[in-house]
Amino acid sequence: MDLVEWNRLPDADAQRELLSCCASPRWAATVARGRPYGDAAAVVASGERALDGLDWADVLAALDAHPRIGERMAKQGREADWSRREQAGAQDTDAATADALVEANKEYEERFGHVFLIFATGRSAGEMLAAARERLGNDESTERAVVRGELAKITRLRMERLFA
Repeated sequence: MDLVEWNRLPDADAQRELLSCCASPRWAATVARGRPYGDAAAVVASGERALDGLDWADVLAALDAHPRIGERMAKQGREADWSRREQAGAQDTDAATADALVEANKEYEERFGHVFLIFATGRSAGEMLAAARERLGNDESTERAVVRGELAKITRLRMERLFA
């Protein structure tokens, strides 16, 4: 999307565009309120600051939009297309690794109460599986910090794509 065009959108439309980058309504509203932005770097930096200010309930709202690693998505649209591209490494794997990812996702969700989130771009299914298993050993506080970091990386990449 052209930044100049996005800067001119009504608030609701600008926020809707941002939700494909991070599904937290509070985050999208905060970033949209900062308009107009002079360049893509400024809007991305605003997005990073807004993420830092989210409480855990807002982070959970963002997580709810993310599919499980390795899960085939039926959804359509920009966010679904980006997720498919980001998780390409999880799709091209052997059956044993795919099954292990499903089990790791279940274990993770039982332990932490939300989807396993990882910046999947450029990672193989084996790497993501190893990360899931390792993170199962985290305490809740440590894992929340890791999740925030992963969400920040995903959001940054998507914002860069949106305003490229």
